[in-house]
Amino acid sequence: MDVTGFPDDLVQTQAAWNATYQALAAPRPRDTTALRRRLQLLSVRLWWHPYWETVPSVPAARFELRHLARAHGAVQVA
Repeated sequence: MDVTGFPDDLVQTQAAWNATYQALAAPRPRDTTALRRRLQLLSVRLWWHPYWETVPSVPAARFELRHLARAHGAVQVA
């Protein structure tokens, strides 16, 4: 799968989902209600993004997106 084919907003949404999930999974997170609501909103945006209608193998593409967002997030942290 060509990772450059993902729209920027989709990669950014996945990265935001990852960051929100990590914040919620941290020991004693603050404002868990807001984090859960944000995670739900980002999940809906990811699931219903129009890009998925153009991909022949959605499960494989979702895996690649998660992998790309994790790698992208690791590069930004370093």
